Amino acid sequence: MGRITASRKQLKGDPVHDSLVASKFINCLMHNGKKTAAQRVFYDALDEIAKRVTDRSPIDVFHQALENVKPNIEVRSKRVGGASYQVPMQVQKGRQQSLAIRWILLAIRDKKGKSTALKLADELVDAYNKTGTSITKRENVHRMADANKAFAHFAWS
Repeated sequence: MGRITASRKQLKGDPVHDSLVASKFINCLMHNGKKTAAQRVFYDALDEIAKRVTDRSPIDVFHQALENVKPNIEVRSKRVGGASYQVPMQVQKGRQQSLAIRWILLAIRDKKGKSTALKLADELVDAYNKTGTSITKRENVHRMADANKAFAHFAWS
């Protein structure tokens, strides 16, 4: 008998820019299954970015902001003997993207007073300029990893 293979799910980019990263971001932004609301928030934020940053396209600003937020190294707990150590480790590509998206969304959800689209536009422009809450989070993670370099020999492969 022949082996039955399932067809792979076709990955789709977002409807406007055909970007897989933007599609993933919209899915993470989505709340209670309301994808059209999440898309409206995302595209309104891109429109706001277009007004503020005139030298680049808003989707390029979005991609650069994500690149700026991605961490290169993080600390993970490792139990050795009776003690737990914070061991600095390299971050894999997929986890870098997930952490960057998560930190940007946490930053906009913590802020109060404005619409989500404006908060998202603010945070993405700040991340593009290497300032803001999500960049601060990244720097804190890097600082923590730097402070725990002494335990790097506990890292597992």
